[in-house]
Amino acid sequence: MSTIQSTFVHTQDKRFAVDTTFVLFFLAVDFGQALQHAGLDAILSFVTLGMLLVLPYFLPFEGERPDFTSWILGRGLIAVFATILGVMYGKSIGILLPETFRFLPMTLVILTALASCYLQFCAMIKFRLAR
Repeated sequence: MSTIQSTFVHTQDKRFAVDTTFVLFFLAVDFGQALQHAGLDAILSFVTLGMLLVLPYFLPFEGERPDFTSWILGRGLIAVFATILGVMYGKSIGILLPETFRFLPMTLVILTALASCYLQFCAMIKFRLAR
């Protein structure tokens, strides 16, 4: 009997938690917009933002995970940048943009969260060949 040898090329997957990064970005924009009024919604957005900053690192992933400190630093910079954009966006509502655009960041959070959930469930449930 002949044996078949397979060679694997191990590459680092750069797509680790990309889908949750979009959710993080739009949630940070919504948080920056909510900072102007500093109510209960800002507190809940801050707690959710903190969880979304850290927890996607622990989602199931088949490839090699990046170093946690560099990964959290990159996501933190994205969150800070998006929060600043959210503050600027909140100040432009009613002046440059119509009042109905106030709900656009939360709408985008919901849409990207739905897409992220779909991608995560597909990754967990995908069929694998038996060995």
